[in-house]
Amino acid sequence: MMLTDHGKTDYAHDWLSLGEAAHQLGVHPSTLRRWADSGYIEYLLTPGGHRRFARSDIEQFTKQNRQLPARKDVEQLWDERAMVHTRQGLVSQYHSRWLQAYDEEHREQERVLGRRLMGVVLQYLSNRDGEVAGLVEEARTLGHEYASNAMRHRLPIAAAVEAAMFFRDAMVEVAIELPHSTHLPTETQTNLLRKITAILNIVQLAIVQAYEEVELR
Repeated sequence: MMLTDHGKTDYAHDWLSLGEAAHQLGVHPSTLRRWADSGYIEYLLTPGGHRRFARSDIEQFTKQNRQLPARKDVEQLWDERAMVHTRQGLVSQYHSRWLQAYDEEHREQERVLGRRLMGVVLQYLSNRDGEVAGLVEEARTLGHEYASNAMRHRLPIAAAVEAAMFFRDAMVEVAIELPHSTHLPTETQTNLLRKITAILNIVQLAIVQAYEEVELR
């Protein structure tokens, strides 16, 4: 059940963030989010749109030890491994033209964009109701932001696309490797790869289009 903070919240409670509550329960934040959305656990929605959980509720929930679906979804497994794989892969890209062009401040901006991209891809993979218009638009926006950063550093379009290809390859490689450790059915893997490719195609095309728009001015 969702509670809304309208300024009358009982702040005598010890409130936990989504991440803190999930850590206490020993589950991934997306699992706790799913339980909350399903009504298994009450939470407060702050004016800023953040979830807060009463520590007493979390402790009671733990004691009751309800049998809830804690199994990791394939999308969650991909997300966890793709993040690690991408970070490790960046080490090998240290001398690449596109990475060398950025100073530390702008590399941090790129990392923020990367986290946003991972979030969009994960949401796209997890979307089961067909409402993807907002995610597609966000993917296009990210592509334009990647291109803008690259153009500000005078990177040619080839270097910008090379960077996009690195992130694309990292995400696809994880999806390919998942069946070896999770016994993922071929059909599930194929669907995962198809979705990853579809959303990343949008980002990559947006990068090219952003460069073309500048050339046409």
